[in-house]
Amino acid sequence: MAAEARVGLVHRLRVWAIGRLRRSRLLPTGMPDKQTDESRLGQRFEQPVMLYFPTTLDSLYQLRPWFHALTALDVEHPVVCVFKDSRTARVVRAETGLDCVTLARYGQLDEILSLSDVKLALYVNHDPINFESLRFTSMVHVYLGHGDSDKGVSVSNQVKAYDLCFLAGQAAVDRTASAVMLYDAAARSVLIGQPQLDGAPPVEAHPDATRPTVLYAPTWEASQPSVSYGSLETHGAALVRALSGRYRVVYRPHPLNGVIRPSYAVADDAVRRLADRVDTDVPLEQSFADADLLVTDVSAVALTWLPTGKPLLVTTPAVPYPPSTLMDVVPQLAPGDPFAEIVATHLSSDPTAAARAALVEHYLGDPAPGVATRRFIEACRDAMLLRDREWAARRATGATGP
Repeated sequence: MAAEARVGLVHRLRVWAIGRLRRSRLLPTGMPDKQTDESRLGQRFEQPVMLYFPTTLDSLYQLRPWFHALTALDVEHPVVCVFKDSRTARVVRAETGLDCVTLARYGQLDEILSLSDVKLALYVNHDPINFESLRFTSMVHVYLGHGDSDKGVSVSNQVKAYDLCFLAGQAAVDRTASAVMLYDAAARSVLIGQPQLDGAPPVEAHPDATRPTVLYAPTWEASQPSVSYGSLETHGAALVRALSGRYRVVYRPHPLNGVIRPSYAVADDAVRRLADRVDTDVPLEQSFADADLLVTDVSAVALTWLPTGKPLLVTTPAVPYPPSTLMDVVPQLAPGDPFAEIVATHLSSDPTAAARAALVEHYLGDPAPGVATRRFIEACRDAMLLRDREWAARRATGATGP
């Protein structure tokens, strides 16, 4: 009995300590605090749409671009956002006004969905914890992503977990069809354009009156070596040194730089020290507006830049990338290239301007303001109508859900 009592005491102390840590400011932002909104337990969701985002503040850059589209959707089809981290929920609630709920355990979500009639679940990343929500058969599950790109991760086999993928342009469908086996990309994809662009805040350009501005916006090192397209270690400091003086260099670091490799953090720090300006707390649109030319990696930034019509250079990655119409068109910078001379050529003549302009719709759909947001709302409506038909048929044969 004494031994059992000691075990019980140790367990209670452990639970108490974990609870204190989760409520403290000492818990790293990359760990969900799992502070459940107790008042919401046992209460049904009245909304027909659920956004599921189990990741934390350091991944909020994936969700923020969707704020505008989600708030627009909420007007016509109310949205509830489910988190595992209350700090992230608090930020999203403050910035969007959406109903944000923190649920620590899978069983809590199961209980609430059993009481609800949620029809559509939305996801902006492939976090493995998404499967706690993907288990439910009474909803249509839609992958939104967080920016289309020619990265290998954009053709992940994980797309098979979702009923539908909302994609920007035909390039994304073609990329998926060419790379993912046993998957009907045309049937499972819905083209909506990029609603993220509709939510861009208005900005005023701040050029340097004495010299052109080059924006260097590389991607991070990635968690998988096979998709490590980041150029900080291969190009970063040498590129900035070559451009310094002749050009104003604006460096826009990826928020996850150095998370995987300490050497990448060192390279990031070196570029920060060399750049004329480091954009960490300004909108991407401001960085774009202030720049005359972009140097970036294989990433979503390259595609988002296309509508600006300004010159674009992409670094040659150290690993292979999927077939890419953009990479066939845009000049690539290899380590050791004469960076300043190549930049000068493309600023003065921009030889790939027409070819890039022809790719805007192929990659991004119709970029006219408001078009993509309307398509997103209509695609969500259509997915819910599909769910109602299919779920009614399943209920007729005995399915219980959720």
